Amino acid sequence: MVFSSIKFIFVFLPIFFLLYRYAPKDGKNLVLLAASLVFYSIGLLDLDKERSRLYLAIFVLTTVFNFIIGQFIASFRKAGKLWLTIGIVFNFWWLLFFKYTRFAIENVNALFGTDLTVKNIILPIGISFYTFQNVSYIIDVYRKKTAAETSLLNYGVYITMFPQLIAGPIVTYDTIAKQLRDRSHSVQAAVNGAKTFIIGLGYKVLIANQLGGLWSDLSMIGYESISTPLAWLGILAYTFQIYFDFMGYSFMAIGLGEIMGFTIPKNFDYPYLSVTMTEFWRRWHITLGSWFREYVYIPLGGNRQGTAKLVRNYLVVWGLTGLWHGASWNFILWGLVLFGLIMLEKFVIGDFLNKHRVIGHLYMFLVIPLTWLLFAITDFSSLGLYFGRLIGLSASPDVIIFPNDYVKYWGIYGKYFIAAILFSTRLPGMIYEKVKRSPLCAAALLVVFGAAVYCMYKGLNDPFLYFRF
Repeated sequence: MVFSSIKFIFVFLPIFFLLYRYAPKDGKNLVLLAASLVFYSIGLLDLDKERSRLYLAIFVLTTVFNFIIGQFIASFRKAGKLWLTIGIVFNFWWLLFFKYTRFAIENVNALFGTDLTVKNIILPIGISFYTFQNVSYIIDVYRKKTAAETSLLNYGVYITMFPQLIAGPIVTYDTIAKQLRDRSHSVQAAVNGAKTFIIGLGYKVLIANQLGGLWSDLSMIGYESISTPLAWLGILAYTFQIYFDFMGYSFMAIGLGEIMGFTIPKNFDYPYLSVTMTEFWRRWHITLGSWFREYVYIPLGGNRQGTAKLVRNYLVVWGLTGLWHGASWNFILWGLVLFGLIMLEKFVIGDFLNKHRVIGHLYMFLVIPLTWLLFAITDFSSLGLYFGRLIGLSASPDVIIFPNDYVKYWGIYGKYFIAAILFSTRLPGMIYEKVKRSPLCAAALLVVFGAAVYCMYKGLNDPFLYFRF
């Protein structure tokens, strides 16, 4: 079950909010926990009916285990490092097993010529996100940054809360601990949250999904048969699709949290306005970048131990960032390319790009789509073929390429590109802040909601891209 679905909006949410609204103050967390487990269970049934009970049991087990580990770390400080190590190993064992076993065996077979087999392992939804939240909690308890949670109910809500369970934002315990015990509710907050949710729904259904149609069309046509202009149009479509897909989800999560009295941190800050890749990754998936900085980069020494170790620390962070996104060599390559670009900016061109922002924007206009291409295509032969089409190389002289194919597709998708470009800027947000309390804004959001519901009803909807991570 996804946020942008008829079932979620018109069945799950009304039932949940009815129960949540009339639950007593000290019962709201119990309602939220139960609803979150139901939400996760439905998602597991959609993923794999046979393994749904097993995956739910693992999810509950890891939640209870980390709650207990937090208690042990706080109560037995002399053995705190031991308990922390046990907790980290336990958490990452599940992530490594489900996400990377197949990848490891495939590479062992390729390297040594063996014929090892692995059963069909399906990645449990949300495991990359809830693993990071569990690990951040026990590390923060060990560091005494936060007190260990004494209520299993509160900790369960922190981990399972359905608005951010499947694809983030990654919320650290200290940012939400107070709200787990005492949070305020108001009609105005609920209205604001509903508006934020609708904006996110519009981003996802009316922009991301529509532009995703072009990327899907190119896959059906075959990369070898598209013209160079259409190849660029296609990768630009994916560039906007992944942004509005993930930002749409984050907006919906933030909106739902606000309705329930939670402040969920923002995950995006207009990343496509950046002039360097360094700046881009301060603005894109902010909570993931913060997690790697806080729990990997700084513990490795950050920038305090000289240039060589600084480069090593960045290499580790970006190698892990690539691997976190997927068990495939294209993701590792993607992470390493980002590392190379960020090091180039840090030591050579960064000051120039920040000073000459027009050149910086042109640089990013080229670099962002090319790096997303590494992210989008997992097969290296297809990846090479697509890069060839971007620069006008043909895979075979026998392949027929229609030189004006991009005209047709711009006619179909041009309006969505215009919307994507506009909403990638600060202008719509600035206008919204000025008019968000007006009847005109409410009417416009109702139109957005109605259009999104129509698209969902007609089946013009796709799962969120970040669900696979």
